[in-house]
Amino acid sequence: MKHPTNHYDIIIAGGGHAGVEAAHISAVLGLKTALITLDKNAVARMSCNPAIGGLAKGQIVREIDVLGGLMPRIADLSGLQFKMLNRTKGRSVWSPRAQIDKRKYEHMVRLVLEKLPNLFVFSGEVVDIAERGSRVCGAVLRDGSTVFCRQLILTFGTFLNGLVHVGERKINAGRMGEPESVGITENLIARGFISGRLKTGTPPRVDAKTIDWSKTTPSYGDENPAPFSYLTRNFIPPNIPCHYVKTGSLCHKIIQDNFERSPLFSGDVRGAGPRYCPSIEDKVHRFSHHDSHLLFLEPEWKDSDQIYLNGFSTSLPEDVQIRSLRTVAGFERARFFRPGYAIEYDFFPPAQLHATLESKNIDGLYFAGQINGTSGYEEAAAQGLLAGINASMDIQGKQKLTLARDEAYLGVLVDDLITKDTLEPYRMFTSRAEFRLLLRYSNADKRLIKYASRLGLLSNKHLGFIGKKIDITDSLLREFNHSVSPPEINHTLLKLNQAVINQSTPAKKVLKRPGVSIRSFPRRFFRPITDVAIDDVFRDEIVSEVETTIKYSGYIERQKNQVHQMKKQESYAIPASLDYSSISSLSNEGREKLLFVRPETLGQAMRISGVTPADISILSVYLAKQS
Repeated sequence: MKHPTNHYDIIIAGGGHAGVEAAHISAVLGLKTALITLDKNAVARMSCNPAIGGLAKGQIVREIDVLGGLMPRIADLSGLQFKMLNRTKGRSVWSPRAQIDKRKYEHMVRLVLEKLPNLFVFSGEVVDIAERGSRVCGAVLRDGSTVFCRQLILTFGTFLNGLVHVGERKINAGRMGEPESVGITENLIARGFISGRLKTGTPPRVDAKTIDWSKTTPSYGDENPAPFSYLTRNFIPPNIPCHYVKTGSLCHKIIQDNFERSPLFSGDVRGAGPRYCPSIEDKVHRFSHHDSHLLFLEPEWKDSDQIYLNGFSTSLPEDVQIRSLRTVAGFERARFFRPGYAIEYDFFPPAQLHATLESKNIDGLYFAGQINGTSGYEEAAAQGLLAGINASMDIQGKQKLTLARDEAYLGVLVDDLITKDTLEPYRMFTSRAEFRLLLRYSNADKRLIKYASRLGLLSNKHLGFIGKKIDITDSLLREFNHSVSPPEINHTLLKLNQAVINQSTPAKKVLKRPGVSIRSFPRRFFRPITDVAIDDVFRDEIVSEVETTIKYSGYIERQKNQVHQMKKQESYAIPASLDYSSISSLSNEGREKLLFVRPETLGQAMRISGVTPADISILSVYLAKQS
């Protein structure tokens, strides 16, 4: 489709998950928006695993929902099964995850985008940027035309000079079967940007009809699952099983005998791969003491004949892939729709960005998604959403959105990206968040609703429901300030072999005892949730959130005190024009890193790898003298 005009408020280059969220929020906020992508039919494509959420990623998806994003709502509508991970561990690391019907997901995203009156989606390839002074003013397309804009967001995914590896075979592609994007990297470098090279991979897609399912073990989702979106009502999703099997010694032997045919070991791949999602050959090499590795068989859509083999990501030659896999129980007759492969691509180290994801070099130019060195749909979607919000706020003359590490996993993600070296594809984990007890999936609404309200990111209906849920949670929490009498609770305490109470005691004090559940208390404490109309799924979540808040109150207060100390450092601004080369006492590495990252606050400077505590002390004294 030819675009109807060549002037827009915001242009987004790239139609992956980052591009979709940026385009959606920009249009919803009333900006005239263009989404330019190589293939209109590939918008929102789930090119890797057919799943959304997971460890820390599920928390990010909840945050996306409160900030007006699209992914959570579509995931709830297209999920095949939903599961809360880490239930055996502390509440701070509980993480929702869903298997997704990828065809339905892509279709529903496109339907939403098509209905947005301010959004125009058309095919094209952005190969350069147009700028006036030090500000972006447009995107230059492959055909030589320029489409003008006030803000430009680059979300190229793995397409920048993409190179696919299947054993010794190499294919120039953005992903298998789709062309790479050439030119934009070189043009950005010419404008002073620094680029790097990364690698990721994907497993083979197996024909379901060639698998002996009787030799696999089914794995179902939760019976009463939690949705991602606060807008979801009457949540009764399907519970279609995934399955799992284990590799064995013969499989590992075939892989070991062919290490030299893997581009990872032959030196053909220059880009660093994801440490926490290694290929099967990497796992066999690094964990040779393990007799087996789990493989998860994930359907890619409802009644899918194509199975995603999670855990078998590989760039081995296709003949080695099939031979090794056929030694696994159930895969003796397995056939591929497509072999696994590795892909190398260009990225731009995100230390070149502000915390808003706007470039430090060119005003109005934003980077989001895998171009920033991240991996995963959720990390990409969150960045695209943030970039779209901030590009829109800039045009509307409003304060931009930046999130602190204690406010959101998205805040942790961006802060890590702009202060730490991106030596491999970045993947979010709960362990990356030092204040993760404050960043529970179940309190994303309370953490971020003020931003959604101030910036106009949600409809009144959406804001109203979230506000109602927060009010009910607070009311229930106050109920547990009241006392519980011995006859009401002692029978439970006796069953738990705990000391009984001899007089009325604040309920929250009793609830803090190990093993005592909030469900042990009389019905009168639960009036705030029994006297209102609210979906059962959120009623259960409210009860769980109140229990968590009370039981972990001491730890939560401790983390809040740590945050208070951190805020002092975060509020100490560093002038953008500061000449670090003139501070002779800094270490050579510290000076080099500070010159490259150019931190905006002393807190950011402290988190830069290679900047020592001594460097920070010297910098603090220097700033104090200058002020």
